Amino acid sequence: MRENTHPEWYPEAKFFCVSCGTEWVVGATVPEIRLDVCSNCHPFYTGEQRIMDTEGQVDRFY
Repeated sequence: MRENTHPEWYPEAKFFCVSCGTEWVVGATVPEIRLDVCSNCHPFYTGEQRIMDTEGQVDRFY
């Protein structure tokens, strides 16, 4: 079998939600992950309806 095929494990990887600013620490294969939306601010979980356009994705097509 080949050696060194498994990714590096970061037991204290930081997850950061760009929309609401929530940050939490869990284990992952990358040291930092930025999310556009998380369960704290997602309209399905909060019951609120709002429009999120964080990066102007529609403008990219013009």
